[in-house]
Amino acid sequence: MRHRNLALVAGALLAIAGVAIAREPSPAGAEVYIVSPKDGAKVKGPVTVVFGLKGMGIAPAGIKFDNTGHHHLIVDADAPADLSQPLPADEHNIHFGKGQTETTLTLTPGKHTLLLLLADSLHTPHEPAVVSKKITITVEK
Repeated sequence: MRHRNLALVAGALLAIAGVAIAREPSPAGAEVYIVSPKDGAKVKGPVTVVFGLKGMGIAPAGIKFDNTGHHHLIVDADAPADLSQPLPADEHNIHFGKGQTETTLTLTPGKHTLLLLLADSLHTPHEPAVVSKKITITVEK
């Protein structure tokens, strides 16, 4: 009986793992964008990046309010292909779970790309995703 119960629990966990997380809706016209630096800018480090948002509000990670989220800055990478899953946290995907609206980055000299993506209280992008245009900047020595 115990082995049967374990098999049932394992099967239930596998079934749950295969189910996509329901994404929070974003309102029509919601936009996230990079205020500065501008696309094509030549800057000296450290680089201050200011985030912009229209049609939604900011709430810290873990706090769920309708039509809110928090910023994720993607550096030198594309947005994940599967936006139904929580965003990773690594050197390319920087989370701003306290509701920050700007940051200062130390980037090596050369070209870099920046992209903003808004995510819900659980770090999952909204439906439809609220994602900025990817910009390219050049950090000079």
